Amino acid sequence: MRNLRNIGYSVSKFDVGNLTLTASTWDTTNDALICAFGPSETNAFIELLRVDFKGKPEGVQSNIAAWDAPCPHPELECDKILCLQYFAETSTVCLVLAGGDIVVVREEPLPGQDLVEIVGSVDVGIRAAAWSPDEELLAICTQAGTFLSMSRDFEGIADIKFSPDDIKASNHVSVGWGKKETQFQGKRAKALRDPTVPEHVDEGLPSEYDDSDVSISWRGDGAFVAVNSIENGKRRMIRVYSREGVLDSVSEPVDYLEGTLSWRPAGNLIAGIQRLEEQIKVVFFERNGLRHGEFSLRQSPKDATDWRGPITLKWNSDSSVLAVCFRGGVQLWTMGNYHYYLKQEIRRTGDQTVRPVQVQWHPERPLKLVIEESKCTHNLEYAFNVVDSTILPPNDHGTVVVIDGNTAKLTPLRFANIPPPMSLHEAVAELPIIDAAINSSARTLVLLHRDGLGVYDYDPEAKPILPPRLSMIFKPWSDPVAVPLQVVVGPDDSIFILFYDPNERSNSLYRIEGDERQKFALPPEYGSIMQITVDVTHQLTFVQSGAGHVLRVAAGGPEEYSTLTRLPRLCPWIEIVLSDEQSIVFGLANNGCLYANERLLVRNCTSFAATSDYLIFTTTQHLLKFVHMASVDELEVPSDAPETDERCRSIERGARIVTVIPSAFSLVLQMPRGNLETIFPRALVLAAIRQSIDKLDYKTAFLACRSQRVDMNIIHDHDAAKFMSHIPEFVSQVKKKEHIDLFLSQLRGEDVSQTIYKDTAKRKRNGILAAADNTEDSQAVSNVGSESKVNRICNAFLSVFEKLGIKHLQNIITANVCKDPPDLEGGLSVVSKLEEKSPDLAEKAAEHICFLADVNKLYEHSLGMYDLELTLLIAQQSQKDPREYLPYMQSLQEMPDLRRKFTIDNDLGRRSKALAHIYELDVFDEFKAFTQKHALYTPALDLYKYQPDRLNSLTRLYADYLNGESRAKEAGLAFEFLSDYESACTAYATAGCWREALSSALLADLPVSNLIELAHNLADTLTEAKDYHAAGEIYRDHLSDVDTAAKMFCKGSHFSDAIRLVALAGRKELLTEIVDPGLVEASASTTELLAEMKGQLQAQIPRLRDLRRKKAEDPLAFFEGVTGGGGGGDIPDDISLAPSALSTSGGTFMTRYTNRSSGSGTMNTATTRKTSKNRRREERKRARGKKGSVYEEEYLVGSFARLIERVDGMREEVGRLREGLFRRGMRERAGAVERAMLEVVGICRDAVGEVFEVVKGEGVVDGEGGMENEMGERPAGADGVFWDSREERNKRVVPVVKEFERLSLV
Repeated sequence: MRNLRNIGYSVSKFDVGNLTLTASTWDTTNDALICAFGPSETNAFIELLRVDFKGKPEGVQSNIAAWDAPCPHPELECDKILCLQYFAETSTVCLVLAGGDIVVVREEPLPGQDLVEIVGSVDVGIRAAAWSPDEELLAICTQAGTFLSMSRDFEGIADIKFSPDDIKASNHVSVGWGKKETQFQGKRAKALRDPTVPEHVDEGLPSEYDDSDVSISWRGDGAFVAVNSIENGKRRMIRVYSREGVLDSVSEPVDYLEGTLSWRPAGNLIAGIQRLEEQIKVVFFERNGLRHGEFSLRQSPKDATDWRGPITLKWNSDSSVLAVCFRGGVQLWTMGNYHYYLKQEIRRTGDQTVRPVQVQWHPERPLKLVIEESKCTHNLEYAFNVVDSTILPPNDHGTVVVIDGNTAKLTPLRFANIPPPMSLHEAVAELPIIDAAINSSARTLVLLHRDGLGVYDYDPEAKPILPPRLSMIFKPWSDPVAVPLQVVVGPDDSIFILFYDPNERSNSLYRIEGDERQKFALPPEYGSIMQITVDVTHQLTFVQSGAGHVLRVAAGGPEEYSTLTRLPRLCPWIEIVLSDEQSIVFGLANNGCLYANERLLVRNCTSFAATSDYLIFTTTQHLLKFVHMASVDELEVPSDAPETDERCRSIERGARIVTVIPSAFSLVLQMPRGNLETIFPRALVLAAIRQSIDKLDYKTAFLACRSQRVDMNIIHDHDAAKFMSHIPEFVSQVKKKEHIDLFLSQLRGEDVSQTIYKDTAKRKRNGILAAADNTEDSQAVSNVGSESKVNRICNAFLSVFEKLGIKHLQNIITANVCKDPPDLEGGLSVVSKLEEKSPDLAEKAAEHICFLADVNKLYEHSLGMYDLELTLLIAQQSQKDPREYLPYMQSLQEMPDLRRKFTIDNDLGRRSKALAHIYELDVFDEFKAFTQKHALYTPALDLYKYQPDRLNSLTRLYADYLNGESRAKEAGLAFEFLSDYESACTAYATAGCWREALSSALLADLPVSNLIELAHNLADTLTEAKDYHAAGEIYRDHLSDVDTAAKMFCKGSHFSDAIRLVALAGRKELLTEIVDPGLVEASASTTELLAEMKGQLQAQIPRLRDLRRKKAEDPLAFFEGVTGGGGGGDIPDDISLAPSALSTSGGTFMTRYTNRSSGSGTMNTATTRKTSKNRRREERKRARGKKGSVYEEEYLVGSFARLIERVDGMREEVGRLREGLFRRGMRERAGAVERAMLEVVGICRDAVGEVFEVVKGEGVVDGEGGMENEMGERPAGADGVFWDSREERNKRVVPVVKEFERLSLV
């Protein structure tokens, strides 16, 4: 779909007397052309000139050398330059002459070196010569039929004699596919002839125009070279040699094959010329010598004389264009989808009776070339360009014009996505087309050729679409030597033509508007016009100068220009977007740099397009990106994240943008092989949907969501408040009941405008660009009441449908069913009401609701509504057997109303409702039985709360039930509510509620012996539970056992209570018998425990320091790898190790432990840790925290945290002990306990910051060799255990060490 558009044209004329230009070559380092003139039959003189194009388009000429070159070969009338090569690194020119001399010309000779030197000679003469692409080998064919290969120093590598036996090098086998003799021709023809025997076998006969020349062509990588020569004057043969001079293959015989040869640099095809009686073909060979395709050259009868001479071929450096050189000029051919297009034909301006013109492609700029004539060179540069119509709706038809000779192939891609080389229509011009353009309404096509313009009318919106119709032909310029280059259609259908003026030696612009003609050029300070274009809306015309200036062409006249911007360099592809705030010129340079005015956006762009909302471009990473339009400084290029960003998506390798159709939110891409692919990028689709919603065009937004499979929640979520206030407009626009149902059925609670369809565009707020955010608006709407989003929308639709009446009956049912949870009863009630008014509508409504919801649930809900007619209607829509539901419904029909409701609710499992119906029936025995059966005690108690007798009866049943369910405390409460204190006492005792049990026992007037036994049992139970204070209270209050009570208080370290009890009892002797021994025992155990804690701290904290030091010094060794030899202290602990000799074999410091392969991201089957068995084993390792394992640090930190909790729990107990010791005169023991406690608390306080430090960057490791899996989630198996370990460490809360206050008296 791309055409070749001229972006540079100049002519370099030479004043060299009677010499003619015979050869040229490029000096890519200095962007210069080396030209050789002579020798000729009348003047055996050679002159070398350098043409430097850096200064002027036509170049600055300077002389290199000139010398006499008499021909040393007696059979030649004059010498001839066969090969001219420039070596930039040595500034030398090498000439290979037909007489046999190899001449080196040094531009900067060193002392002792000659300017011109003959470095070698072939006595028998030379037929052809060519340097390899790497300039290291010279291939020569001599007059004696030998092939020579020389090095850069002209030392012989190979010397091979051509032999007729060379044909045996390739044994070609033709299977006959696609040939005439293999096609079906009828039974008789098949019976008479063997189809495997061809009717005609080529013998390789030479053409009558064959000049017996030999040609040499190298493959692009220099590994092979092809030689085309005539063998014994009878057959043309292409021999392929390797770089070492070994014969690789020979071509199959092809009749009338001529001497030209050009090997495609890509290496897959060798091109040659086959001249038949009626046509001339370019034929292709593979390296093995077999034919591989062909195409015919286009020639008219009046140009027959131009094609009678020799024809030469030459591929450009990137294999995209084939130049066919003949006597009348040059044709440029490209290939797409295995079809060859004639893109340009450059006619010769000089004498056509001399030799054919020659082409020299630039080795580094693929579409730059020089065409050689006798006294001048035409310097041209092209760019692949797409001719398409405007992208401004509603005229964005996506019409694309493809030039193929004198035919323009037209396809409006919006209506007919026809792949090339086919097209919907064709427009034929008189001569080969140079350029084409389409006007702003996409209804006028202009074709430019060398003799004028053709204007065609074309309406892609007509039905049917008619072919383009020629409406006008004219030649606006009068200069016969002017060279037209480009054409555009500007505002008001004015036509602008860019052409080269040989008289002024610069480009000029020609403007045609009606009968008015204007010719003008740029002011001198800007230089020459290199390109003309229009903005994306086709409303204004712009030109670009060679220096990158972009200027607007005003309507007033040739002198009115206004500079828009200056791009950093000349950009062959530009798009101009005009806005009220700023005009932006997007330019793509040949090196892949994409500019916005003077700002560089990206360096890896391959193609781009611009609309009023987006800049769209492709990258060398095969990504399609969208940039929201803003001011130049605020353009935001998305990152390479096609998984998460709607502005970026992956495309096929090498795809290029053809055109964009905003109204159809589609983008057309062309693949490298030539086929088209139309995609609907999410960014374009969502942008169109959002614009439609903003305009309240809900129908367009809905249809776009429906056709592009976009979640329809965006219609509401994009602007929730506006949508809720315009639901009537939505209903009136969408109209179709099915479409409204589709919208309602897709509603869900998620706000898609903040999740999957988050708007990446930036909106202006208070003059400042900020990311679009509808969160506040959507939250404001969602916070109205307690309704969910789905229910709120459904209720709003229901209120609209109610006003519209029966017309939207189907939608009313859908709105009820689509609620969350579904309001099936609401939908069924609609059906129930219809049964009375219109049975037919009710049946349709029942059918619809059964389609939307589970019919079994509908059956249950309709039954639960106690509407038997509705239930029967729903049952008839289901697959239920009438023998099942009809008898059941008949039995229900015969029951009284309350009994029927009870039966239905009981059968449906609605026990509470069924219980209420029994209550209304006033059958208390049945009520109690039903309550016990289904454990409905709470609702039963609520129903009888005002009937004390029945309430007590139910409460006793409930208390017995609680006892049986081991809920003793609640049972005790129930029994106590009934004043059954004996039962309550038993229940409380079982529950361990000693206070409640003893109080109930006292209220029950139990015997004293039973009370004492109960008190002893409760005290023993509390002692076993180490609740010594409660046990002491029982011994003191209920058993009057002062001795045992004092012992219990001392065991619980409640020494104040023990001393008070002894004092109240008046038994001072117990102070020395019970209290003092208790104090001594408690102080000893407490001091021992604190000493153990201190020892634990003194052992674990240094070990933790050592572990962290080792991890910092050598992470590999710490995570069970090998020692990093030489210390490894330079490896930081906050990064993954880069691949090296060590890390390649052993992995990063995380993969060493996890056994994960650091190269591929997958794991060896033999060493996988992702199994449940390994996970359990890893969990045990983690729990043990074995010394030396990776879990030891986590274990030590956890142990320290638990120790702090124990110390904090002892604080009050130690305080009571210290006070008790001091009260009993044991000051030294009190001081010892206090010092031990303070020492432990001090160690914990000092170490807590060190133990719980979080090393920066040592969180969850990801990336190569990290712990995350490919999705960034928690890994499975043993890896997950290690993940949890590190996650838990990062989330651990630092404990607070509480102070232990000193006692000043100690």
